[in-house]
Amino acid sequence: MGNFIANEGLSVFVILVWLGINAFLFVHFYMAFLVERWYYTRVLLGQALPWARAPAACLNFNCMLILLPVCRNLLSFLRGTIQCCSRTAARQLDRNLTFHKLVAYMIAFHTAVHIIAHLFNFEFFMDAQLNRNTSLLTFVLSEIGNGDNAAFLNPIRTNETNPTIVMFTTVAGLTGVAITLALILIITSSMEVIRRSYFEVFWYTHHLFIIFFIGLVFHGYARIVRGQTVASLDTNKPQNCSDKFEDWGKNGSNCAVPEFAGNPPGTWKWVLGPMILYVCERIVRIYRSHQKVVITKVVMHPSKTLELQMKRKGFSMEVGQYVFIQCPSVSRLEWHPFTLTSAPEEDYFSAHIRIVGDWTQALYEACGGDKNEPQEAWKLPKVAIDGPFGTASEDVFRYEVVMLVGAGIGVTPFASILKSVWYKRIQKNQDVFTKKIYFYWLCPETQAFEWFADLLQSLEGQMTEKNMMGFLSYNIYLTRWKEQEAAHFRVHHEAENDPITGLKQKTFYGKPNWDNEFTNITSQHPRSKVGVFLCGPPQLATSLEKQCMSHSAADVKFIFNKENF
Repeated sequence: MGNFIANEGLSVFVILVWLGINAFLFVHFYMAFLVERWYYTRVLLGQALPWARAPAACLNFNCMLILLPVCRNLLSFLRGTIQCCSRTAARQLDRNLTFHKLVAYMIAFHTAVHIIAHLFNFEFFMDAQLNRNTSLLTFVLSEIGNGDNAAFLNPIRTNETNPTIVMFTTVAGLTGVAITLALILIITSSMEVIRRSYFEVFWYTHHLFIIFFIGLVFHGYARIVRGQTVASLDTNKPQNCSDKFEDWGKNGSNCAVPEFAGNPPGTWKWVLGPMILYVCERIVRIYRSHQKVVITKVVMHPSKTLELQMKRKGFSMEVGQYVFIQCPSVSRLEWHPFTLTSAPEEDYFSAHIRIVGDWTQALYEACGGDKNEPQEAWKLPKVAIDGPFGTASEDVFRYEVVMLVGAGIGVTPFASILKSVWYKRIQKNQDVFTKKIYFYWLCPETQAFEWFADLLQSLEGQMTEKNMMGFLSYNIYLTRWKEQEAAHFRVHHEAENDPITGLKQKTFYGKPNWDNEFTNITSQHPRSKVGVFLCGPPQLATSLEKQCMSHSAADVKFIFNKENF
């Protein structure tokens, strides 16, 4: 329980506060439309009125939040500011995309409730116009405002129309349709299978948020939903006058014809601040994108992995950070995130890019990856860089004992960490707070090992030479292999160096027994706080998080961190 609180306590608290605010706003605004001012509106619409207005208030709140988790520069600033005070609080910022998704789901839920309630509202408005009987209060209320059309209650002014026509001929209807279509496209294109296989679809449709917010701000401009004015309540109190509607406005009657007005649009008050912050965010990104970036070296690694080594004036980074890369010759609109694989001590910054989609394939070809001869420097494409941005891996040297777990290309943030270790501990002989690193790399194919093996071989040789083998323990796992490969491995198993990686440490076949690994680390490092860092799939994250909780005791605590961008 103690480790759960350490790992998840603040996250749970934030989520509970967020849910609590949503619940409060829903109940508060639901009750607000049950008061006397809205009595005649409820005569027309019934309970559909508060059911439409309550989720609208929650939508305002969540639309205020939705942009904040994607303001990368703001988050990096906050992370650096609060990290010195609270590492736990800083770690919550690494879950920005998770919170962004939760807020999006909440927006989708309240949008659905809001739409369904308003569909009923328009049917009730239409029914009130169709039942043209002066002995019905609903019809009398619908006829109010026919003279100057200024104080009407029913926005459907005639019985010779239908709700669909009204929906597409009013500001509220048109903006509502635009908002809904934009939201559907944004959410459906954000599904994991589309985002990973068709990133361009995800990228372009996400920019429909501009239409979404414009429609949101103007949605209430026409003030279609109206209540009785405060002045009118003095001359027509519903509890006294609702039964005397046939005498409204006549001489000798104490009940005047009620007047109605809508609430002034208020959504802009909720979203203006975040929209300004996001515009500032984009201005910073544009400024960075115009800073000159020079590609100093291109390396084509096996298994179609492209390494770009670059320089930019004033560029400064920390281990495990990432950047967004744009290549104008491929696309002027697309920016893709890549972890930096260089160390802060190096005079360049680099990224390893696995070729898995149209954009990466086009970049690969632009850099000469499909050619046999090296690409001349002047022919290399121009690139723009936004970043770097912080991740959980920045905290790696704040733990005395560290577990690094990478799956496939997910090893990239740990390349930066291990290079930095090489510079600090081996080349410069600096003392660092971290005393032990356990490195685990899981790969489904042998080719994926090749680009990273050089770094590991260099580390292994240097640590052996300086008698520092106890500092880094690395375990490499091949999770899938072919029969002919297995036969080759068996023949060369007794060789001094591993037949796959060339390292003295032999490759393991299959998947790690995480229970045994955590048990071993617990026994080796009593009274320690162990930082567990993962860059890999959600299934592996779930497994490691459970292990962190189950193996934490009074004297050993495992703190789980996951790369999330």
